[in-house]
Amino acid sequence: MVTRLMITDDHELVRSGLVQFMATFPDVQVVAEANCGADLLEKLRSVQVDVLLLDLVMPGICGAELVARVRGGNPNLRILVLSMHNDTQTVLRAMKAGASGYITKNCSPQTLLDAVRKVAATGKYLDPEMAERLAFASSSADVDDVELTLSEREMQIFRLIVEGKCIKAIANELSISDKTVSTHKAHILAKLGLKSVADLVRYAMQGKLFP
Repeated sequence: MVTRLMITDDHELVRSGLVQFMATFPDVQVVAEANCGADLLEKLRSVQVDVLLLDLVMPGICGAELVARVRGGNPNLRILVLSMHNDTQTVLRAMKAGASGYITKNCSPQTLLDAVRKVAATGKYLDPEMAERLAFASSSADVDDVELTLSEREMQIFRLIVEGKCIKAIANELSISDKTVSTHKAHILAKLGLKSVADLVRYAMQGKLFP
């Protein structure tokens, strides 16, 4: 049985490489591509898809919010997140929003293929190490508190700030304005009761929110 796969990533080079790789396997057929959340939601109205391979960080609607939107309109669609982020906070939010599986972009091509096949066959995929981290994270009050406090976009910016990126670099990566990033940063600090970037970094380290 052939799995109808849709690939959503805002980088054309990544999409092209994934399409070429999947084309070498007769049991997987790439039936559509999308470059952002809006493009994805539009194409899902007319294309029959079994498994969606989805990047989380893209311009516009993205992250767990996009997963939830896709799941709400397509309850039978299996969503495999393919992301550069492997922190428990991001994985947990995606899975709670309705993702069927989660895999990182540093995986091997064979692991990715196995994940697509497993999600198509069973509806679930998590590697054992990630599953173990999630089991511990789900019982952590720190993770739950932050998840309830910050929005998806605020969590993305929080992570990038902790990684040491400046306002302009974050704006470029997320395709938003410097002013929007600064506003989100101010909201993050206010919601968490913090005063500086140094406070944010310490908060993240103490709560072990990001690797």
